[in-house]
Amino acid sequence: MNNFQTELFAAQQYDEKNFFLIAGPCVIESESLIMEVAERVYAICKRLGIPYVFKASYRKANRTSAASFTGLGDDTGLHLLGKLKTALQLPVTSDIHAHEEAAPAAQYLDILQIPAFLCRQTDLLLAAAATGKIVNVKKGQFLSGPSMKFAVEKIYKAGNEKVMLTERGTTFGYQDLVVDYRNIPWMQELKVPVIMDCTHSLQQPNQASGVTGGNPQLIGTIAKAAIAAGADGLFIETHPDPASAKSDGANMLKLDLLEPLLEQLVRLRKAVV
Repeated sequence: MNNFQTELFAAQQYDEKNFFLIAGPCVIESESLIMEVAERVYAICKRLGIPYVFKASYRKANRTSAASFTGLGDDTGLHLLGKLKTALQLPVTSDIHAHEEAAPAAQYLDILQIPAFLCRQTDLLLAAAATGKIVNVKKGQFLSGPSMKFAVEKIYKAGNEKVMLTERGTTFGYQDLVVDYRNIPWMQELKVPVIMDCTHSLQQPNQASGVTGGNPQLIGTIAKAAIAAGADGLFIETHPDPASAKSDGANMLKLDLLEPLLEQLVRLRKAVV
């Protein structure tokens, strides 16, 4: 791990050779939900020696339908993330969507996540960089791994070298994605940690129903292949009951399935490192 990762996980005990995990429900639906998920995932990660960052979006700006749930309100969502961070002593992350969101969000978040569709937005990247927080940029579905060097350069030139990149699949036709695992080592050549988004890479967007589809039964396959390819971290959205989730239910891993999957991934990591 590099210096900013070591600082990020300073309050946790973990195996330094392990991958790190970013996980939580897609969006903040309630305080009770995020606390339940965070507590359960953190307990699993402590047992397995996995460094853990809690993730939930305080606002979902990119929704297929205007009728879709977008959150409880920015102030409420950020306050709940701050409350969880303090209570569990966990680093937290969430998406930001516009440059004016960066500074307010940075008061609560340890990592500012840049959505894939916005990874080329210079003002957004510069505002995120200016906070001094870690910036996790998701690779656009329309970009190659090597082309993410320009996003990294923008953040570096703004005086912030705390950058992560996340692979989340590449557009394949109108309603599907495919993962090119070459992007993991290619983006690691930029000297930044590379994360595999194991859930959004299985989306089936732009459905006629107005609700994004997915293939959650393949989350384990994506995760195992990413660990084998040398990913530094994994991003997995998880929910106690994905069928009732207010966002991305078609892509999230049922919370009860997370522990056995992480056990397999830890064994795989030991075999390939």
